[in-house]
Amino acid sequence: MPEQIGKRDSFASKFGVIAAAAGSAVGLGNIWRFPYITGENGGGAFILIYLFFVVVIGIPAMMAELIIGHRAKRNAIGSFRVLKPNSPWVIVGYMGVLTGFLILAFYSTIAGWTLHYTYLSIIDAFSNKTPEQLSNIFEKFHTSALLPVFWQVIFMIFTAGIVIAGVSKGIERYTKILMPLLFVILIILDLRAVTLPGAKEGLNFLFKPDFSKVTSVTILEALGQAFFSLSLGMGVLITYGSYIEKDNKLINVASEVALFDTLVAIMAGIAIFPAVFAFHFTPNAGPGLVFKTLPAIFQQMPAGYIFAILFFLLLFVAALTSSISLLEVVVAAMTEELKMNRKNATLIGSITITILGIFATLSFGKLSGFLIFKKTIFDLLDFVSSNILLPLGGLFIVLFVGWVMKKDDVLDELSNKRKYGVPYFGTYMFLVRYVVPVAIAFIFLYSVGIIAK
Repeated sequence: MPEQIGKRDSFASKFGVIAAAAGSAVGLGNIWRFPYITGENGGGAFILIYLFFVVVIGIPAMMAELIIGHRAKRNAIGSFRVLKPNSPWVIVGYMGVLTGFLILAFYSTIAGWTLHYTYLSIIDAFSNKTPEQLSNIFEKFHTSALLPVFWQVIFMIFTAGIVIAGVSKGIERYTKILMPLLFVILIILDLRAVTLPGAKEGLNFLFKPDFSKVTSVTILEALGQAFFSLSLGMGVLITYGSYIEKDNKLINVASEVALFDTLVAIMAGIAIFPAVFAFHFTPNAGPGLVFKTLPAIFQQMPAGYIFAILFFLLLFVAALTSSISLLEVVVAAMTEELKMNRKNATLIGSITITILGIFATLSFGKLSGFLIFKKTIFDLLDFVSSNILLPLGGLFIVLFVGWVMKKDDVLDELSNKRKYGVPYFGTYMFLVRYVVPVAIAFIFLYSVGIIAK
């Protein structure tokens, strides 16, 4: 076992572990991307394929990250330095920290939009607006130079304020509030959506199995969604794994996080698509659905003012729980590798991320013509982190657990030092050695366009 470096903060309860880890997995993609690609790829058929990949690929990969952090009791960089000293494997840790840094820079752009739209909902700015006017509101807002940056900075202040308080008093305390709040809002929105006239068509879009739509692209989309939705490959789960006390079963943590993440995505679909179809809108994917179509729906819906506030508050909460984990990856590395105190690490980390994020935000407006490799700053950050660093990081992590760590050490972590039996151990090692690496390699090749859509 690695030698400990003083007293480290940790999660104080099992619920805190699950709330924080699930919060890192649940993000904006759960709210709009998962429901849409589900409907476009065979509804229930896609969900079945996705669930298969979550169990066979997602949970084993998640466990691999948790094993590394739990074993080393270090940040993403320090974990590899401890478990394989004086080796190039530490580069994987640096990749994780860099990935978290880059993702939060552009993710905070969209997160700032959720804050602005929460504010617009509260002041009833959608009232008596046509769909065209609502579309113009979004276009004018996200291409302007001031407002998006203002809300992005406010969002990063929220994020930094939670992280600076520490693991148990900050991250755990607030995710134990935010995650139940997220579920309560989803339940309210679901109940409203399924009681709308014409809601059945939206539920059919989301759930009715249509195996005729299942193609090789469907399988790759389901595989990619299972990987990207669970916060894999960016050092978050290594960092959070280092904060988990020894009496928590890692397989239970991974399984429950995967369950909550999938449940939120499905519940988000139930909240959105019955309403989309009930009011005869087109279920377009992406920001257009969230920031153009849904405001138009809310103003036509009875009590739409309340449901608009709840929905955009839901988006904000989902974004915040993810951003907390991304910033913590950076802060944990700075505090332990650079020997900085948490306050300074949080301030420096959040300020530098925000500065880069401002350039990403302005790439929709003032800097839209500034291209690097034919991509805007926002798109470049997204592509490099999501399409290259994430899958490569995930691939190296499972290879490390499957081929570099001693099997006895892996078994120690899964069994809590042989306290519990691990009847699935042989299957798990087979998966992380052979099946999961091949699957992630396919994700990488698909992400960078080598496997064409």
